[in-house]
Amino acid sequence: MIPSTHPPLPPTTEDDLITRLRLLRSRRVGPATYRRLIQEHGTPTAALAALPEVARAAGVKDYQPCSLEHVTDEIARAKRAGATLLSDDHPDYPNDLGQIEDAPPLMWAVGNRALLHAPMIALVGARNASSLGTRMAKALASGLADAGYIVVSGLARGVDTAAHIASLEHGTIAVQAGGVDVVYPAENTKLTHDIGRKGLRLSEMPMGMSPQARHFPARNRIISGLARAVVVVEAAAKSGSLITARGALDQAREVLAVPGHPFDARAAGCNMLLRDGATLVRSADDVLDALSPLVKPAPQAELPLQRQPSKPLRDAVALHGEILSRLGPTPIAEDQLIRDLAAPSGEIAPALTDLELSGKITRSPGGLLALVH
Repeated sequence: MIPSTHPPLPPTTEDDLITRLRLLRSRRVGPATYRRLIQEHGTPTAALAALPEVARAAGVKDYQPCSLEHVTDEIARAKRAGATLLSDDHPDYPNDLGQIEDAPPLMWAVGNRALLHAPMIALVGARNASSLGTRMAKALASGLADAGYIVVSGLARGVDTAAHIASLEHGTIAVQAGGVDVVYPAENTKLTHDIGRKGLRLSEMPMGMSPQARHFPARNRIISGLARAVVVVEAAAKSGSLITARGALDQAREVLAVPGHPFDARAAGCNMLLRDGATLVRSADDVLDALSPLVKPAPQAELPLQRQPSKPLRDAVALHGEILSRLGPTPIAEDQLIRDLAAPSGEIAPALTDLELSGKITRSPGGLLALVH
């Protein structure tokens, strides 16, 4: 088992879960800021109590954390939906997902949580899938399920739907872009309920939230983070499925793709992946052959960054200015920013928290930082 890179937390109680949910649902607090606040203040309770002052120091006036009433309403919705809240120290929280840099601290789950302890493979592809694409997705999902893998997908139209249907009887996991109690798309109403009975639905989003465009890349990182490999059946050159595949590479997951005709735009993304080194897939056996020798590598020891002596940073305002001057609309990795600033990470981390809370910078899936415009 790979040790988690996230800070350890004390045993979870019901009150503690409520506190964690309030912290995570507070304005401008995402997974990275959530963990950083707990790391800096010791406990979720202390982090929540400190949040208004942290926000004030970042220049946000009259900041109020998420209210107890708001979270109580969400928990009541979850109870009606039969959802369970999984914290990242819950026994059913999947270990592979916990290793990714921006793992969701909390997720709602509806269905059979035992599936989270089985090996998983993600199947993704085009919403406007061709007839051949949906047939291929069903054949792959059925073959992988028969071989003992749990098929993970995003409950979207096209390839996702075909994959869930074909693997439903073996148990399938759907990661939803909106609340776990929200059916989307509407034509998948029956499938959504069937997965809740025979499989598992997951979401990090608040109960009752309708999916929006910005939620899908975040959803995709969970799909690939759960899985040992991601298989792309059909994908355009610019598509969510291609984003999932690239995110999977960043997470050190195996990426496989089904080839398609060069004249079919729905195959362009898969053909690009194959050109760049993805494993070619003709059947479930190709996926199984690619995974059979796959052994999870031991974590590499972190090498100390070769930094120049820290330049004098006279105050937080100066440091904030330096960070903002280094960032632009194109996201960059946090460790690259730290190297560019030639300053200790212990000085940079609190400043990044301030800037995130003040809405001046944003952290995208994969932990990349960019200016907010």
